[in-house]
Amino acid sequence: MGYPEYRLFDAVAHQLTAFPKTNMLNAKENGQWRSHATKDVADIVNRLSAGLLAKGVSGKNFTPEGSDKIAIISNNRPEWVFADLAVQQIGAILVPMYPTTSPAEMEYILKESEAKYIFVSNEELLEKVRSLNSDSLKGIYTFDEVKGAAHYTELLALASPDLLEQVESAKKQIPNSHVATIIYTSGTTGTPKGVMLSHSNIVSNIFFRRLVFRFPTNHKQKHLAFYRSIIFLKR
Repeated sequence: MGYPEYRLFDAVAHQLTAFPKTNMLNAKENGQWRSHATKDVADIVNRLSAGLLAKGVSGKNFTPEGSDKIAIISNNRPEWVFADLAVQQIGAILVPMYPTTSPAEMEYILKESEAKYIFVSNEELLEKVRSLNSDSLKGIYTFDEVKGAAHYTELLALASPDLLEQVESAKKQIPNSHVATIIYTSGTTGTPKGVMLSHSNIVSNIFFRRLVFRFPTNHKQKHLAFYRSIIFLKR
């Protein structure tokens, strides 16, 4: 049995068209629950994509070697999803790292992947990244507001009508065979190894898992995400 040739970011447009939600993403901020509607998520992701384009980030020739890499090291939160989708939409490749990754492994991963920018969750992780020796990094963006650091909303502010049109054009060019993310293994038995996962790899896993576990189709269901941001793919 086959599966649709979706890209991961197609999930947002599908939800926006078929069953837009007022609470697509939910997370606690300062002890209070905050919800993000599907429309707001789509808007933030598109503007973040545009901001990355303004910084020269793109899929280039859409090969694993040629596409720009963007790293992220963060706890699970809506901004993680925003960054992941924004990177995907322009054909760049996300390189996630656990917050517990050692400085030595982080430095190796950033160098090996040639990541151009990195998103970090908070001040502690910001200082961890700043302590590294990484020639490829051109900038660091935080999700928490940290004094003296560039906040990810600075990228949103770079969005213009022209750049947003370029985002829409980029989306149309990305095949589902394109690499969406490179996940590095732990370095317990040597240096970390990068595992390339395409949109098709992940989408097929989700569709076939539905066949095995027979999840009911219910658009009102909620899903808890404890690490990787699969939450946005809820039916």
